[in-house]
Amino acid sequence: MRRRLYVHVGAPKTGTTYLQNRLTANMAALAEHEVHYATRGPLATPSLFQFRATLDLLGRTDWRGPIAKSDGAWETLARRIRRSSGTVILSHEILAGARPKHVARLWQDLDVGNSTELHVVYTARDLARQLPAAWQEGIKQGQRWTFEGFLKRFQAERMWFYQAFRFPGVLTTWGADLPPEHIHLVTVPGVDASVPRDELWRRFASACGFDPAWGPRDGARSNRSLGMAETQVIRRLNRRLERSQRPGGTYDSLIRLMLAESVLVNRESDRVRVPPALHPWIAEKTERWIEWAVQSNIDVVGDLDDLRPPAPDPEVPWHNPDRVRPRLQLQAALDALAAMTDEAARREDPDLTLGAKVKRARQRLVGQ
Repeated sequence: MRRRLYVHVGAPKTGTTYLQNRLTANMAALAEHEVHYATRGPLATPSLFQFRATLDLLGRTDWRGPIAKSDGAWETLARRIRRSSGTVILSHEILAGARPKHVARLWQDLDVGNSTELHVVYTARDLARQLPAAWQEGIKQGQRWTFEGFLKRFQAERMWFYQAFRFPGVLTTWGADLPPEHIHLVTVPGVDASVPRDELWRRFASACGFDPAWGPRDGARSNRSLGMAETQVIRRLNRRLERSQRPGGTYDSLIRLMLAESVLVNRESDRVRVPPALHPWIAEKTERWIEWAVQSNIDVVGDLDDLRPPAPDPEVPWHNPDRVRPRLQLQAALDALAAMTDEAARREDPDLTLGAKVKRARQRLVGQ
């Protein structure tokens, strides 16, 4: 049985959640055209199943929370892929951190080169937009970095995010034994009102060799970024609660799922931007990476200019995300306290699901 496998290896903060949600929303329609988003069954979401499988493939035992119970998930997924024909898609951004031994295991377990034709897909984004999103993602997951500290670690190449964002390194690892036409670099469109809303989906589908019209249902655009004040409130909560030492469980459900991703994300607040002084460094890195993409002859889907950060506008003042006015932080903190109070009051109702609780807290916050 012959199949074509597209492994989407990230990068984080490049619309991966949106693409995975859209694949899920269109699973049945895509399957009619022999395009399969591998999953375990109707009771398990493909994204969660593939996440656990990739954790298992990479041997990650240090991931936060109960989601990390992944023993045996990779073999289950590999078995399902081996039983498939046509096009199969595997997608998770933590695959950007794979080492050669992990890629070798995938080749062996999926019979790459014989019954499986392997393609690697990487979505890349303008670093000036990607770095603030990555800092906030770390805060949502329990980190306590200041923005300045995060950027210094990134520039020193001492963090996982740097390795995951440096696409020449990621694609060299994943594509070491592949022809360049099997390595697909998809650029995330820049912020432009003229760009169609689903342009990223169109590019991703093209890279994976199927018609984007086969997946007409839009995916939920979750995992949005927080504003500066809201990010500082979560960061300070992480420090006060020593959240990094209390992984998973109630803390993640309250702080990450409810506050960061459902309540505070709806507030109007200044967005986080990289300091203008960092732009020359970002531009220099970007040019080197673009040069690698051109010289390697890999398949580029989109426009490499999308990766070049726009020059900072001198008319727009930059605000330091580490020095948010106390009044703005207080307002965000009070909104967070109101949502937490509602949550605590409703916990006595055993029939109210977490989703319903989050929805009610969000409705109270926006005045509905």
